[in-house]
Amino acid sequence: MTDRVAEPGAATWLGFVLMCVGMFMAILDIQVVATSLPAIQDALAISRDAMSWIQTAYLIAEIIAIPLTGWFMRVLTLRWLFVIAIGVFTLASIGCAFSGSFPTLVSFRVLQGFAGGALIPAVFSAVFLLFPIRLHPIATTMAGIMAVLAPTVGPVVGGWITETYSWHWLFLINVAPGVVAAAATPFLLPNDRPRFANLATLDGYSLTLMAVSLASLEIGLKQAPHDGWLSPLCALLFALSAAAATAFVVRTLKATYPMVELSTLKNRSFAIGCALSFCLGVGLFGSVYLMPVFLAYVRRHDAFEIGTIMLVTGVSQLVAAPIAGSLESRLDPRWLSAAGFGLFTLGLGCSAFQSRVADFDEMFWPQVLRGVAIMFCLLPPTRLALGALTEARVPDASGLFNLMRNLGGAIGIALIDTILYGRTGGHAEALRDRLIAGDITAARAIGLDLELFTHRPPDVSDATVEAYLRPMVEKAAFALSTNEAWTLLACTALLGLLLVPFAGPPPQSADVDTREH
Repeated sequence: MTDRVAEPGAATWLGFVLMCVGMFMAILDIQVVATSLPAIQDALAISRDAMSWIQTAYLIAEIIAIPLTGWFMRVLTLRWLFVIAIGVFTLASIGCAFSGSFPTLVSFRVLQGFAGGALIPAVFSAVFLLFPIRLHPIATTMAGIMAVLAPTVGPVVGGWITETYSWHWLFLINVAPGVVAAAATPFLLPNDRPRFANLATLDGYSLTLMAVSLASLEIGLKQAPHDGWLSPLCALLFALSAAAATAFVVRTLKATYPMVELSTLKNRSFAIGCALSFCLGVGLFGSVYLMPVFLAYVRRHDAFEIGTIMLVTGVSQLVAAPIAGSLESRLDPRWLSAAGFGLFTLGLGCSAFQSRVADFDEMFWPQVLRGVAIMFCLLPPTRLALGALTEARVPDASGLFNLMRNLGGAIGIALIDTILYGRTGGHAEALRDRLIAGDITAARAIGLDLELFTHRPPDVSDATVEAYLRPMVEKAAFALSTNEAWTLLACTALLGLLLVPFAGPPPQSADVDTREH
């Protein structure tokens, strides 16, 4: 990409800051709502099986909207895409807050997710469309902080809101920043005119294929840990997703006006950048999901306590962000990406050895390592993927780049659930067998008093002993499964490290003018 973008003024910077705030709210919304699902379930009398659709509806709509952002931007321009998206997100948030029934809430969650999905790639596109190359590290750092900080601070924000106010405020907190951003950005961002003639290029068939493929994949990933990856329902969903995706790719590559520029994947640096984004998504969203599960079930912490413990990662990200941004403008992004994924592998791997009683102290340094690493796993790969592309390709490419991170998160969480549901029972059975055989190390592993284990009181029945030991065995077994899940995340980060050398040379600021208009 060339350096022909005009020098941004204060208005452009302020508009970009408001865009980052909008993206932050969209990503934060997923985490804060997850914290209060039980409260929403009780208030609206929702069944346990249906409750997860409050999140799934948002995620499906979001994952469909992300790759469409490039087409939206070609029609509406960056300015009006953001204004409409943040406006719809804000109105949908109000609708969610005042929903009196489950169907109404899910309907507004779909609108909210679709609008939120458009905000994420729009912000990363803005980095390369609003600023010259020398300012890309600053703008990318600002966007990156918001993108990765939201999942980390979500639990503590959601826990505080739930305990202090009511679940309605999980949605109402979006209103004030949403109104400010929607009202101010039309006067701050570049005044490009919408190109409504591009509406004629909408390929409804391709749109349907993409929506079916992504929705089937998301639902299949949601059901697989519970029903089995090869269960009839999941097999049907995955087959449908693969068939629709294949048809979409074939149709898109032949289209005169493709809905998504898949040909960008021919660029080696962009393709590797997308793969790195996928690996980051697995590790980032997987760790943010796994820590609260362990702390809630094994350590019995409430939402606010969990969020407080997880703030270590957020603080580490904030400290590392300016360092990563400064180095990103000076060093080869391949070296920085390799350092980031190497450190990320180490941080995830350290958690794979945590004990059953792990808490703030034991989790501190792995969180620090991950927090620092995440910024180097996001900023340099973003430059690697998008920095060398022409202006016309950036919106579509940004959508694909961010889609891969979200897909990585969805697949990572599904794999984590598969390990937790599938392996915990086996670990529990093995611990029971060892206890019956008189294995002292097994008694120590579950936290049983060794005096009680070696000198069982004569008047205590087997049923009483089993009732006493069952929760201890289950927690210890769950902790072992959790460590296996951490190992999976570490292996995914290691895969990212191994992929870095395959990326092409970094973009240069002195490229010849190859912009497409």
